[in-house]
Parts: sequence; structure tokens; C-alpha cells
Amino acid sequence: MKCLLAGAGDIAGMPGARLLQVLMHLIIWVGPNIYGPNRNVLKKKCFVWKLSDFVDVFRVTGDEDVRFKILYCGICHSDLHSVKNEWGNSTYPILPGHEVVGVVTDVGSKIQKYKVGDRVGVGCMVGACHTCENCENDHENYCPKMILTYNSVNYDGTKTYGGYSDHMVANERYIVRIPDNLPLDAAAPLLCAGITTYSPLRYYGLDKPGTKVGVVGLGGLGHVAVKFAKAFGAVVTVISTSPHKKQEAIEVFGADSFLVSTNPDEMQAAVGTLDGIIDTVSAVHALVPLLSLLKSHGKIIMVGAPDKPLELPIFPLIFGRKTIAGSLIGGMKETQEMINFAGKHNLTPLIEVIPMDYVNTAMERLVKADVKYRFVLDVGNTLKAA
Repeated sequence: MKCLLAGAGDIAGMPGARLLQVLMHLIIWVGPNIYGPNRNVLKKKCFVWKLSDFVDVFRVTGDEDVRFKILYCGICHSDLHSVKNEWGNSTYPILPGHEVVGVVTDVGSKIQKYKVGDRVGVGCMVGACHTCENCENDHENYCPKMILTYNSVNYDGTKTYGGYSDHMVANERYIVRIPDNLPLDAAAPLLCAGITTYSPLRYYGLDKPGTKVGVVGLGGLGHVAVKFAKAFGAVVTVISTSPHKKQEAIEVFGADSFLVSTNPDEMQAAVGTLDGIIDTVSAVHALVPLLSLLKSHGKIIMVGAPDKPLELPIFPLIFGRKTIAGSLIGGMKETQEMINFAGKHNLTPLIEVIPMDYVNTAMERLVKADVKYRFVLDVGNTLKAA
């Protein structure tokens, strides 16, 4: 098995606030929060990417399993958070990747839905209890025992590993069929970014033609939210701190209008105009200006995941009966529904396909939001032995 692992190592006295060193296929990546008082010297630990042959971390194909050769895997901002342990729950080594697509190579004896050669994918989860109320209502994503695709624990107590690898094994319930008309590389990010934005649009009633929807942030999540909202027939306003994104938002992604959130005149002119807002920003930002854009009974749905708490005054919620809610991916039934909808509308993210040995540079660029708009690893053609 070939894979790309992120781990932790003890290396001291290495200079440079953002150190990248490549030695014998060993790629060392230093996070921003592991320095002592002198930020020019690394005091304790660094993160390690190692491209190598590795003991096969995936189980043998069980009776209800599907095994597939990975051809592409999207890089999600969650991968960056996890590698840097910004959410405080990472256990190393980590094999990231939850936007995984490829071709079936083996199926278990009880599998009738898939066959060798089918185009399939795995998103953010690979298991749940299947007995709770959430699971019984096809909301495995809210199961208290949900098993994440990587950095989680399997039913048998083993660690889960993701798609920066040459193959994957998953239970049939967590396999998604990719429509034939969708390119596999562009379909990969839909398994996270796609369902993350599709699900709240549907659940919160923002999928009706003529609904006025705001999208905060025009990044990896935001541009997909714009595409889905437009496909539903919504009137879409992009809200961004970056004026230079206006032309692309309107001419490339089809947004109907664009607000610069730091421009008081533009924001004031749009007060009370939106039925709902999908907030995709993963950095700390003010919510009160966004609440002012809502009509009475409007809602903001948070899908970005800032690593620090946001300030939430209550009065703007009370006056107008406004709601701030959250949404986490979607259940497997809805994920398949989403990918089928994307196929019907030829809807794909804007991607940059990269080789596996570019992953460190991609992570550095992701920190700077220097990508239009999702990185996708070309696993099938570029994952080689160390």
C-alpha cells in the first residue's frame, strides 16, 4: 500500500517560522503554534509528511464492503486543521482525505449494488451506530457514534485512515455512486464541500426558486454554495471582504449581486433583503452585520468552522425573530441525492489538480487562501513509492 502520512516528530533547533525541508522523500512541515518564546527556533515538535510504502491500514474486503482504487482525493480545509491539530483532537499518524473517488476493484459477497469497475466515492464518514433515531432517519452525520473517514476509531477499535492513499475499503452504506457525466477529479470535492452546502440549503428551505440567499465567503465552500443555490433558482448575493472577487462571483459563478462586507454603504443598502445566509467562513468574523441583512424570520446557517468562538449578541436575534443555526455535511441518502443533482445540472467545483508531491506546498497555499477553489490530488497518476 502507498500512502501519504502526517505524523509528529521531535526535531529541535531548526530555524525559520515556516520551515519546509525535503530529505529522501521525507517532507517536514512546521505548524504555527509549536514554537517557544523565540519564534525563530522550533522548540519541540514538527509535523511530518512521509511518502512511503506502509503497512496496509485498510481491512480485507468484508461481506458488506467495497474496495476501490483511489484516483483522486480533494484537499479540504479540515485536513489542514487536523494535520495542525487546531481542533485539539488529532492523533498521529494521520492519513487525511475525505473527498475520495475512484473505481471499484473488489466487492464483498453480500454486495449487489456495486460491481468491479463502478465509479464511486467516500465522503466524510464511514460508519455510525445504525440504531439511533438519527440513523433511522438517514441522518448518520448526526449519530453520536459517527465514525469519521480519518482520525477516528472503527467498530473494531482500529484507527480510520483517509484518501491520501492508493486504495480504500468501506462499508457499502457509505459508498456513493458518481454519475457518469461528472469528471472524477471535479466530483471529489462534492463529497465534502458539495454536501456541506447542499444540505443546509435544502433543510432550511433556501432551495425554492426566487428565494434570496446570501453566501458569506467565496472560497472552497462558498463558490459551491453559490452554484447549488443558483441551480435551485435562488437569487444569490455573495458577501465578501475581497472586492476583487466581484467579477468572478457574478460572471463565473452566476451570483446576482455582490456585497463588500467592509463597505458600510453597500451593507446598509442591503439591510433586510435576504431570506437566509450560508456562512462558509472558517475565520473569526462579526455576525451582527450579517444579521442586519436578513429579513424578519431569516436565518444564518454556519458551515465554516472557526477555531475560536464568535461573538453573538442576543438583541439582533430577538428583534426580527432571526436564527443562527449550524449544519454538518449530510446523511448518506442525501449525499447520493446531492451528487445526482450535481450530475443532472453538470455542477462541479472549480479545481486545481496537483501531484502528490505538491501536498506540502498546497497546504501552505491553503493557509493563505491561495487556491481557486479546491485542490484535488491526482492520486492515480502521481502516488509513487518512496
